[in-house]
Amino acid sequence: MRRSVERLLNANGFATEGHSSAEAFLSRANASRIGCVVLDIHLGGMSGVELWHRLKASGVNLSVIFITAVEDEALELEAVKSGCVAYLHKPFPAELLISAVNRALTASSGD
Repeated sequence: MRRSVERLLNANGFATEGHSSAEAFLSRANASRIGCVVLDIHLGGMSGVELWHRLKASGVNLSVIFITAVEDEALELEAVKSGCVAYLHKPFPAELLISAVNRALTASSGD
């Protein structure tokens, strides 16, 4: 799924950097060069929500888009209340993700 999302975003003019896990993201990503983050809720190891909370706790304020294949209303409500830009359920139309990324980048450029 990660590579499909990367290809979709690249094809629509967005620069992407994919990571195989939340831990890989934390060890390699340069937050100052990131406009937004597309996170799967359920990752191996640390979850996407845990990663987002860890970033926020360390002072990194990135716009986040969550994607998931699991129906979990409580988790969705937590993510939305915490300010995620979008919470997309797989499978989702490509246009929904593109629109969410555009909103996220607009929001992050206004900071």
